[in-house]
Amino acid sequence: MVRIGLETVLQASAYSPIVEQTDIEKTSEWPATRILVVDDDAELCELVAEYLVPEGFRVDSVYDGVQGLERGLSGEYSLIILDVMLPGIQGFEVLRQIRTKSRLPIIMLTARGEDVDRIVGLEIGADDYLPKPFNPRELVARIQAVLRRSTQLPPQAADRIVLDDIELEVRARIARCGNLEMELTSLEFDTLAAFLRKPGQVITREELVKTVLGRELIPLDRSIDVHISNLRKKLGPSPDGGNRIRNVRSVGYIYVIQALSRKH
Repeated sequence: MVRIGLETVLQASAYSPIVEQTDIEKTSEWPATRILVVDDDAELCELVAEYLVPEGFRVDSVYDGVQGLERGLSGEYSLIILDVMLPGIQGFEVLRQIRTKSRLPIIMLTARGEDVDRIVGLEIGADDYLPKPFNPRELVARIQAVLRRSTQLPPQAADRIVLDDIELEVRARIARCGNLEMELTSLEFDTLAAFLRKPGQVITREELVKTVLGRELIPLDRSIDVHISNLRKKLGPSPDGGNRIRNVRSVGYIYVIQALSRKH
């Protein structure tokens, strides 16, 4: 195979603007993070590693879904970069099986224009996605954003949030509805926490994307809407039968306090 440059393979994508890294992430103080790349394109894996290693990451690569699933469940990695199209086991099935046992952060790689792939991946539990081809700086920024929200609490975050029949233990990442523990993805948990911190207030899509996904809202990006749709299904109706999360057209969403819901 003829070797080509990194910028040729990982082209800048009009779909994804650059998200700036924090100062500490640009310094040697940011600890090395072990990442698993699962893609059947060996040259792409090599080129991704060539870019990520100088940025302070440790990178391993495997080239099929079977190895990806095995290594992904080994507990050795902080994040997985997972392609959708894989030999052995498809990327979606790898994601599905990992999600039954682990909350390990996963970024999906999808073909440009394949909106269905993005939606399915987010519904199964992917933390984020990037369409191919992508800007390597954007890949680094997405990795940092996902790791930040999976390992850090918001400033002055309450350890326990209770509203109506919903209870969150923030540090333990446990959510309960009516005293029953819920199975939420990391992003669904963060989305619910964002709503419960501002009950009865309209939260714009821009604010939700920045708070939950750790980046700016991208035109035509409906990922936050997919997460909210999944969250609604898992929460079900409120005890009074109303919707817990309502859409405010052209603005964002609001988590309805039951007392307010009964007044309307």
